[in-house]
Amino acid sequence: MAAQCVTKVELTISCNNLLDKDVGSKSDPLCVLLHNTSGQQWYEVDRTERVKNSLNPKFAKRFLIDYYFELVQKFKFGIYDIDNKTIDLSDDDFLGEFECTLGQIVSSKTLTRPLLFKNGKPAGKGSITITAEEVKDNRVVLFEIEARKLDNKDFFGKSDPFLEFHKQTSEGNWVMVHRTEVIKNNLNPAWKPFKIPLNSLCYSDMDKTIKVECYDYDNDGSHDLIGSFLTTMSKLKEASRSSPVEFECINEKKRQKKKSYKNSGVVSVKHCEIIVECTFLDYIMGGCQLNFTVGIDFTGSNGDPRSPDSLHFISPNGVNEYLTAIWSVGMVIQDYDTDKMFPAFGFGAQIPPSFQVSHEFPLNFNPSNPFCTGIQGVIDAYRACLPQIKLYGPTNFSPIINHVAKFAGAAAQQQTASQYFVLLIITDGVITDLDATRSAIVNAAKLPMSIIIVGVGGADFSAMEFLDGDNGSLRSPTGEPAIRDIVQFVPFRQFQSAPKEALSQCVLAEVPQQVVNYFSTYKLQPPKNPAAK
Repeated sequence: MAAQCVTKVELTISCNNLLDKDVGSKSDPLCVLLHNTSGQQWYEVDRTERVKNSLNPKFAKRFLIDYYFELVQKFKFGIYDIDNKTIDLSDDDFLGEFECTLGQIVSSKTLTRPLLFKNGKPAGKGSITITAEEVKDNRVVLFEIEARKLDNKDFFGKSDPFLEFHKQTSEGNWVMVHRTEVIKNNLNPAWKPFKIPLNSLCYSDMDKTIKVECYDYDNDGSHDLIGSFLTTMSKLKEASRSSPVEFECINEKKRQKKKSYKNSGVVSVKHCEIIVECTFLDYIMGGCQLNFTVGIDFTGSNGDPRSPDSLHFISPNGVNEYLTAIWSVGMVIQDYDTDKMFPAFGFGAQIPPSFQVSHEFPLNFNPSNPFCTGIQGVIDAYRACLPQIKLYGPTNFSPIINHVAKFAGAAAQQQTASQYFVLLIITDGVITDLDATRSAIVNAAKLPMSIIIVGVGGADFSAMEFLDGDNGSLRSPTGEPAIRDIVQFVPFRQFQSAPKEALSQCVLAEVPQQVVNYFSTYKLQPPKNPAAK
């Protein structure tokens, strides 16, 4: 599984034109933040201070929330006029509330909405403004370092040097934060350029001591210390290629033994630069749109949709595995797409009027406008299309991947990180055009897109596991490797008894990192760059 995108988001709240509930003075508002985990259960997360006598309060206290891209996180902001000292809000005047998801807030960056009463009617002219900011230090230090005249620790051949960087905790302990690669048999090594997050290196404190140790690598793990030195970021960042910052590598044991000891070599810092690296939220808050496309498998192996044992059979309560997958993934993605218009395609069916087999037909049968309005529109188009087509075959993925790749290719021509494409393919199994699909994925990996495959039913999904490059890089039939892993495969059967959020959590967990990897590889900044503060 990918690392969860756990980020802290800080929400700043202000209100305008609140109702005046106090006689002789103005309301004394407070904002309470409630979180909904499931059903109708809301619980209080936090509350702001009370602002005295104000119908247009700007609350100083901010809400700090863990943000997860792959979850729909529902929040409610309640505004109350506080006229007593009790914690309980039921005896205070209610001035209105606003309900939304955290995804809606971060994708807008600043959201202003009317406040409503419990019955859904407007609370006078009252409005709430919520501003989101990611809490982070996303500065990274880029290093280029070499050394010369290092002590030779090996009887046969020369030392195999590597460097270790350590920071000091408040208790005085040293913690390793980075290790370079080993350079074999070389007393004058030049290590590959590397980067260390500033916070990891020195808690973002320019004057905090950093210890650098140079070791000779030994296979058995008993690496020999060549020497070490202490420095700070303030000193390191003076380095430039024309005038490197140099440090003598000192080995204390040798220095104590030998009067004429000078050093055990010199470490030369040729380049040390602090840069700001964008995070997933920098891209989203900076105006990057996630475009969501759905591809649905209508091959014969799904079974006749009229038969209850078919994967396309819609049960009396209106669901099947295809609908559940569209709904759970779509509900998360839709907050990040401003127009909420989603292209939806089918493949592997004979379609009207001539009943030719098609591997990329719009569910609404409108090739010039395959867009559906909202996730509900995709669901409606799927239901309407089912009775009109004949399930057939084979199971070809490449046409629909190449279709989305065309749009991603056009977006890749832009000079900013403005668009990223997510393709959800839902299939019942064995893929026919494996080689063409491998080529399509290797090509798509160079573009701003990710592919999520949800396998429904009980088929053998080993080919899908192969496309998900988690066990090493996927290659095209010609041997070209995918430059990044963009496919996430999940069998639906693992989630049949899990809560409905679990599927989207699993399939979307890797997307934030894939977005960041793509845009940072091509050095693209968000259209409105919030990181450049």
